[in-house]
Amino acid sequence: MTAFAVVVFVVLTGCLGQGNQKPVATIKRDTTITTKNAFTSLTLDSAQVAKFINSEVKNDSLGKKIINFYYGRNFQFAWFNEEGFSEQGAAFWNLYENQSDLAGDTSFTGIQLHQQMQKLLGDAENFITSAEISFMELRLTSHFLRYLQSLLNTSLNPEDMQWFIPSRKIDETAMLDSFIDHGNKSWTPLNSNYYRMELYLEKYAQIATRGGWQAINLVVKELKPGQQNPAITAIKKRLTTIGVYNDSDTSDLYTVELSIVAKQQQEDFGFDTTGKITDGLVQQWNVPVEERIKQIKINLERMRWMPETPDNWLLANIPEFKLHVFEQNKEVLNMNIVVGTNINRTVIFSNMLSSIVFSPYWHVPFSIIRKEIMPSMRRSSNYLVQNNMEITGYANQIPIVRQKPGKNNSLGKVKFLFPNQYNIYFHDTPAKALFNRRQRAFSHGCIRLGQPADLANYLLRNDTTWSMPRIKEAMNAATEKEVALKKPVPVFIVYFTSWVDESGHLNFRKDIYDHDKKMEAHSFN
Repeated sequence: MTAFAVVVFVVLTGCLGQGNQKPVATIKRDTTITTKNAFTSLTLDSAQVAKFINSEVKNDSLGKKIINFYYGRNFQFAWFNEEGFSEQGAAFWNLYENQSDLAGDTSFTGIQLHQQMQKLLGDAENFITSAEISFMELRLTSHFLRYLQSLLNTSLNPEDMQWFIPSRKIDETAMLDSFIDHGNKSWTPLNSNYYRMELYLEKYAQIATRGGWQAINLVVKELKPGQQNPAITAIKKRLTTIGVYNDSDTSDLYTVELSIVAKQQQEDFGFDTTGKITDGLVQQWNVPVEERIKQIKINLERMRWMPETPDNWLLANIPEFKLHVFEQNKEVLNMNIVVGTNINRTVIFSNMLSSIVFSPYWHVPFSIIRKEIMPSMRRSSNYLVQNNMEITGYANQIPIVRQKPGKNNSLGKVKFLFPNQYNIYFHDTPAKALFNRRQRAFSHGCIRLGQPADLANYLLRNDTTWSMPRIKEAMNAATEKEVALKKPVPVFIVYFTSWVDESGHLNFRKDIYDHDKKMEAHSFN
């Protein structure tokens, strides 16, 4: 069993407990799940399930589990919705591919599924056909059940499974019960952030029960320490409601104490910590508590699929525009990052960072060559020379272009590789000014680093042949040099718009890719 598989084994054992194999009894179809309360309107029929089991499932027990799984969902899809592949589907596939001993399935159906998934995930414009969806849905369920069975000596009933892959939307009154009062607390993940988020969910639920908070009316451009304004009293009341300010102070004076809390609030919402209360911060305070509860719940849903993190790891949170470096589960380094635009979105996945490339060539992706390089070449015959680029060959009459190492190289002076099908990696950039912006979604999908030399220095800290002066020398060389890490480091690229940081503060960020919006549509009545 691989190290990552061990991690997931611990997670799922903690979630579900262990037991002996039991006979699988057929359950009744749950007809209370309707088109109005189902997570998705996409459905299978019993004939499709039977055909799949007869053609691809050779194990009677597994076949009955598949039937039970879909009976418990009233035959609605688990892994796809109207928009395509669901977040739960992507999360499971990420675990399966990178953290499972079953990932190397060489059976005919295993190879077919991997080919379909590469087609689905490798190119957003190359979605699978409708004829493939049903069998792909069923193959994923088969793999999911086999995946759990390979790690746990137990049978899961449909109610257990729905905790991982919910079958119906949640109404406002039941929403909190699904997290706070879940029947078996031992099922909750071992990821520590999940527990911290649960505490805040309970806290915000209590605030909602008491009537929530009133909107703040800020009629001036900003408020500074020492000023007096009626809005300051409302701000103090709002901060008192969430328990971060002294409820005995109800004056309209902007005090030093309020400035300290305001700076922390700015940090919690991703603003510069100036201490000046602006309309942007007030807008965040004015989001109703019910909406914040939904946001917390959506991110708890994502955390169900997060494994227990290893001791040393990297985490890039897309909506936060930050990379965090953890050693022995303590943050030792963080930096601003630039992520993909809404059109060229950075993909959510995990992998192992295995090497550093100093003074790299930039091998330009064909999509950029077609859309940007070739039109520029037609406009100017000197385009390639001016941009330190060269053609190294042709593929289907499209030039293969790379940019040479240098100060204007689009990858900057260093890149960090964790090989993946999405061709995403960390890298430096000559466009340093972008790191000063609050919203930093400007790349073609890769992640640009604000302090790449510091990350290289950290990753090579145990290699006595590398020092910061040598790293900077390699970053400014005229030739490319790749250095393999002695011990690869896990990398998690995540999408959390709400989380609890290492200091225990609840954070919120903008839903830059509308992932929250889509999940909300499928999660709530």
